[in-house]
Amino acid sequence: MAEIIRAGGAVTCHTWNGDRTKIALCPNNNEIHIYGNQGGEWVKEHVLAEHDQVVTGLDWGPKTNRIVSCSSDRNAYVWKFEKNEWKPTLVILRIPRAATSVKWSPLENKFAVGSSAKCVAVCYFDKENDWWVSKQIKKHKSTVLSISWHPNNVLLLTGSSDFKARVFSAWIKNIDDKTPPATNFGDKIGFGDVLQEYAISCWVHYVCWSPSGNKFAFVGHDSTATFVDVSGGAPGDVQTVRLAFLPLTSIMFTNENNAVACGHDCLPLVLSLTAGQWAFSNLIQMKKDPVETKTGGTKAAFELFKNKVEVGANTNVQSLSTLHQNCITCVSWFELAGSDVKRFTTSGLDGKVVLWNSS
Repeated sequence: MAEIIRAGGAVTCHTWNGDRTKIALCPNNNEIHIYGNQGGEWVKEHVLAEHDQVVTGLDWGPKTNRIVSCSSDRNAYVWKFEKNEWKPTLVILRIPRAATSVKWSPLENKFAVGSSAKCVAVCYFDKENDWWVSKQIKKHKSTVLSISWHPNNVLLLTGSSDFKARVFSAWIKNIDDKTPPATNFGDKIGFGDVLQEYAISCWVHYVCWSPSGNKFAFVGHDSTATFVDVSGGAPGDVQTVRLAFLPLTSIMFTNENNAVACGHDCLPLVLSLTAGQWAFSNLIQMKKDPVETKTGGTKAAFELFKNKVEVGANTNVQSLSTLHQNCITCVSWFELAGSDVKRFTTSGLDGKVVLWNSS
């Protein structure tokens, strides 16, 4: 576990290339910074500045080596590396409000963009016009905060501030196979069909599928993590874990029975399935050198927030005892597919990118 990059400002999102030799991140502005590993040091190689406002989502396709980005400026771009520079291709999103998140589909022939326009734009390439066009799913009642593709390249999981996680069909005629695949949610699916809804009592911050696609998880602002097993068919077995921590902002399966989650507590935690029940397992914490406060984790985070609000920067609590000093905003796999060692990276509002072991 180690800090690998300090971006100099809050990092809103980050993503790795296929062989994990390069990373793209946004330092909380309209730019995308691409770092390469040169002799063990991470060096900034490119700055992409096509967007006009803060970049809110990044995803780097390992198969095609294309980066897709989205922004509060209501636009998205697909970036290709040609002649030693990154060139953007226009995406026709047709959304009237900010884009919030973006993900490539597993086959990388489509990508989805969540937005605060209460919709998801599913985009595919139009060869005749040499740009990316979109079809919209307009079944949400508020901002779409997170999206995740099922391994079958068709099902799309979304999390929204309307207190619901939903499973949609994102099958597109002439782009996907002629006959939609049979799924745990049925085999008669057309584009935009709502296959299942799952309600909680707060915003759904983040959603993700397990590697098999038989399970998925989502985290809410009420400090809960909900796991759904649809291996026997939808709606499936739903379990909600209430946590004694600050709210989570992201979650990711390490395998079918374990997940890593991060958020406002500034450190990753592990949730595990044991004897058929999901529960909190342990914290993945890197202690810093001793600081003025002897408290750590939730209590120190609360004290830091409280003191800064009340008396500004002149406080007794100078730093947390965790490596991240502010909310973790993004989590991403560092390890290549099929590896026995499971490492991942986190980025946060403190401007750090940190590499962790999942156990």
